[in-house]
Amino acid sequence: MLGGGSPAGVPRRVCILRLSALGDCANVVPVVHTLQAARPDIEIGWVINRAEANLVADLPGVECFVYDKRGGRSAIAELKRQLAGRRFDALLNMHASWRANRISLLVSAGRRIGFDERRARDAQRLFVRERIRPVASRHVVDGFLAFAAAIGADRSVFDWRVPIADADRAHAAALLDSAHDLRPILFISPCSSHAMRNWQAERYAAAADHAVRAHGMRCVLVGGPSPAERAVGEAIMAAMNESTTDLIGQTNLKQLLALLEHGRILLTPDSGPAHMANAAPIATISLHAATDPRRSGAYRSRELCVDYFAEAALRYRDSMPDDLKWGTRIEDDRGVMALIPVAAVTARIDAVMAPE
Repeated sequence: MLGGGSPAGVPRRVCILRLSALGDCANVVPVVHTLQAARPDIEIGWVINRAEANLVADLPGVECFVYDKRGGRSAIAELKRQLAGRRFDALLNMHASWRANRISLLVSAGRRIGFDERRARDAQRLFVRERIRPVASRHVVDGFLAFAAAIGADRSVFDWRVPIADADRAHAAALLDSAHDLRPILFISPCSSHAMRNWQAERYAAAADHAVRAHGMRCVLVGGPSPAERAVGEAIMAAMNESTTDLIGQTNLKQLLALLEHGRILLTPDSGPAHMANAAPIATISLHAATDPRRSGAYRSRELCVDYFAEAALRYRDSMPDDLKWGTRIEDDRGVMALIPVAAVTARIDAVMAPE
């Protein structure tokens, strides 16, 4: 059965189930703001993975029920303890996976709403009683907002902002030495959690050199502390002719957001930071060959996506994007992202930096 607005209006107690990934959880934040705008006294619970909770757990009016996906049976038991005795008017199951299906059984709710047929997978239909209405847009944000509409909140609020502490903003400013270096900043967050979505280090370096030379920009590398991210950052710096600032591994999620508030451009693959950046006044150039930007492009900067998904679909699937199943990823080998030429990226940089 397809969901629609409740005759009695938006319910008071709503539980969101979206465990991960970082970018998807960032893209659920507009749903929270939409629900709160529709019903200011709403009580929202959010079942979420521990790592992603670091981004959204302090959203006003939201109680996070934190699950550690690395914790095995003990993590399920802990989540069950957190949810014990809690009952919600509606469960918005915004995560179609076998793990999420199992976890959804821990949530007591009068209405249980899942994805429409195109977006659902892993037999989610067996764990819900209603589905969102089909959405013409392919983008995950519009699919998430359809859950809010299904319970009566049909005036979307496109707001990705989360609280950032003054201390985190001060840390970001100190890292950048922003009071003394006033050049416009090109941030490069070079890594996705899926390595096959990453662009080549030497191409990031060429794009960064162009930004410095043609537009007087400052290049700053950002990202997490993993050995893989450090290695990519070092490869970019080794390939660059111009100087860069390396801040990889030096920020938490909130401090990264605070950094992005200082930037002019973020260059990144389909990654968590690409979607977090919707909360900041920054132009995001996201790189797509392995994934379809119509589904996962940086929402507020969709016109700046560098889109080679059609070329990848033709080469690796002998197909056109519209003939592929919704959500298809083309992550066969590193040659996928090599379809994106440097010139396509520098053209986007030039467009952003062009005088108005």
